[in-house]
Amino acid sequence: MPVLPPSNESRERLEALLATAVDGIVIIDKAGSVQVYSPACERLFGYVSDEVVGHNVKMLMPSPYHEQHDDYLDHYKTTGEKRIIGIGREVVGRRKDGSTFPMYLSVGEGRFNGEAMFVGIIHDITDAQAAQQALREVQSELLHVSRLSAMGQMASALAHELNQPLAANMNYVNAALRTLEPLKRDEVRLAGELLAKAAAQTARAGQIIRRLRDFIEKGQSVHALAELNDVVEEALGLALVGAAVANVKVQRRFQRGLKPVSIDKIQIQQVVLNLVRNAIEAMQGGTHSVLTIATFATGNNRVTVSVSDTGPGLAPEVEGKLFLPFTTTKDTGMGIGLSVCRSIIEAHRGKIWAGTAEGGGALFSFQLPTREGEAEHDDT
Repeated sequence: MPVLPPSNESRERLEALLATAVDGIVIIDKAGSVQVYSPACERLFGYVSDEVVGHNVKMLMPSPYHEQHDDYLDHYKTTGEKRIIGIGREVVGRRKDGSTFPMYLSVGEGRFNGEAMFVGIIHDITDAQAAQQALREVQSELLHVSRLSAMGQMASALAHELNQPLAANMNYVNAALRTLEPLKRDEVRLAGELLAKAAAQTARAGQIIRRLRDFIEKGQSVHALAELNDVVEEALGLALVGAAVANVKVQRRFQRGLKPVSIDKIQIQQVVLNLVRNAIEAMQGGTHSVLTIATFATGNNRVTVSVSDTGPGLAPEVEGKLFLPFTTTKDTGMGIGLSVCRSIIEAHRGKIWAGTAEGGGALFSFQLPTREGEAEHDDT
């Protein structure tokens, strides 16, 4: 039986509290010896009370907590510095069978008969972490499906775009073969020029394929330092593949010397691609179609990307809910594109918003922290 106050009404109330508490309750003395071990703890750790009371609480901890606990108590008694008391944090518990589980541990300090006592409240967060992991997996699948959806829309245009450089390549190669037949010096030189052009066209086709492959490839989110202008330029080129750009003027307004950003390049390119293709679709049928994409520093170690068009703009009743799932202005759209964009940008500690462009069309912008901005966030 755990060590409790004398047998009276207070003791009965405490025993009732321990017996009905959903979370585990452990009380230890200043030496780390367990004085109270609630029934909920028996369910969590697999030890019965008699196996734990009187023993050091570190028996319920895996490495490295097991080895560090006594030093922590000694440090606290010597310096008074609190590392978890009154704060709480996520740690790991060790069951009797050696298995471990995540838990949230809150620790409070009190005194009993003049001696320091420490009360730990243990909440099993196994289910919560599993739910978070499941949510991350669903979000990852949604991002992948969104990329595949965009790929499907570009598939027919892709065949046309690739056919042009490959056909030109064949023409250059055939001309080179005909030129090489007599093997005369001037003609050999000309053949070399033609073959160089053929190689350039092949490289162009390979670049298109490589970008598309990187875009649709499903993989883990990897953040790395990148030059935002280069990322946006590459995404813009990909977004214009097969798009109805014959009558669309594309303006690039990139600020030079922007600070590097720590991003998942493929995800940020997905956002740019979505915004650019939406802008192009909005201008279909117009007589004056201008797509403007800009990058610029906005202070506080932030950089902004904006995409504007000269289309009809956003209806007031739609503008306020554009980034909510299943909100769309398209007859055949699912309304998840901008919602996915928002999820990506917010996962990068940024923000995304919509408004009206100077000429009355739509303006979409997103902001990201630079490397210094990320460091400031981590220090707060």
